Amino acid sequence: MTGRSSGSGRSVCAAARGSVRLRPVEERMEEGMRVAYDVRAVREQFPALRREQDGRPVVYLDGPGGSQVARQAMDAMLGYMEGGGANLHGAFATSVETEEMISCCRREVAAFLNAAPEEVVFGQNMTTLTFALSRALARGWGAGDAVVVTELDHRANVDPWLLAARERGAGTRWVRVDTRTLTLQPEDVERAVDGAAVLVAVGLASNAVGTVNDVSAIAERAHAAGAVVAVDAVHAAPHMPLDREALGADILTCSAYKFFGPHVGIAVVRRELLERLQPYKVQPAPDGIPERLETGTQNHEGIAGVRGALEFVASLGRGAALRERLVSGMAAIEAHEAALAAELRAALREVPDLTLYAAPEGVPKTPTFAFRLGNLSPREVCVRLAREGIFAADGDFYASTLAERLGVRDSGGLVRVGLAPYNTREEMQRLLQALAGLSRGRTSRASGV
Repeated sequence: MTGRSSGSGRSVCAAARGSVRLRPVEERMEEGMRVAYDVRAVREQFPALRREQDGRPVVYLDGPGGSQVARQAMDAMLGYMEGGGANLHGAFATSVETEEMISCCRREVAAFLNAAPEEVVFGQNMTTLTFALSRALARGWGAGDAVVVTELDHRANVDPWLLAARERGAGTRWVRVDTRTLTLQPEDVERAVDGAAVLVAVGLASNAVGTVNDVSAIAERAHAAGAVVAVDAVHAAPHMPLDREALGADILTCSAYKFFGPHVGIAVVRRELLERLQPYKVQPAPDGIPERLETGTQNHEGIAGVRGALEFVASLGRGAALRERLVSGMAAIEAHEAALAAELRAALREVPDLTLYAAPEGVPKTPTFAFRLGNLSPREVCVRLAREGIFAADGDFYASTLAERLGVRDSGGLVRVGLAPYNTREEMQRLLQALAGLSRGRTSRASGV
């Protein structure tokens, strides 16, 4: 939008796309620590945190299902609508401004993911975009081809590929999860990915148990076999810097409502792949990239909100280029969450009758915790936590294959709590005290958090 910021009076649209590469997590955390992180100042940017229950602030631990929305995102959406919205391709000011706003957002998302603006596609959500991509890619599949998915993934990065493969007569293969370590094993990747593979779909991080997969190694194996790599980064996006190039993804998907913005799906598709796709669309719709995958009128105010969410992240970082500010801002978030997560993980292991489902020490994980508590159903645990003003989720979280492999799907799945940039040690203490009270009335031994 001409002359309009994304929410704070300072547009980040003009910032140059940097070339910062994703470094090891330890280095990113050290950088994040050097950026002053004031969690109370961060909390001021999230109006939903003012909500109270029985005179106490509620504790939002349902972030893996969708974070709270940053003020900058709200302001950007309101600013767009107050200025006058319009559909595209018009000769009048509001139409031109809408096109410019979308172009700015493509550049900013490209900086966030280390991609090119013309590779950024917007849609209703990640699932809908993946279905569109699967149908377009599958036009060239047939007998003798194989699609590879994993047992650790959210079904949004499984079923679109399986259904498209079956419609075209292609085969399907599963990379199995080791239920003891909650990881994908390299030898099983090697078994599943060979010259027949045309697509390998893998999540960067498990939305149920938090395991971070070695996606770059999987992508290297897939590319050697000639396969396209589709990476679901929905759960990872709010917790760590993302680098499409370092991951080796041909398709990278995420959703802004997980990283402090509105419900807008995002896909970055490598240009050479996007140019040869023939998606299902109406005949008059644009055929250039990236618009060829954007069916119908987009959520323009939501796209403006994506800009605001990225402005929030960039405000936590440092650097001359937008990419640098976004990477260091995410590193600061990662460092804050990692410190809390380490303490909470240790404390949860001390709660009587609590079974924590987590990969071993040394395996990278997001600050996401899945557990069962004694003979209480996950729903009963969440209901009782909700009475204490603590919001947590239960179920299989669409990671239904993992839940089946763990033997918990038919009994209610798991309780899941997740940390976000606005969570505090005081909130972790409230959670632990509540869980201790549920654990057969025993006194918690985790009071040190």
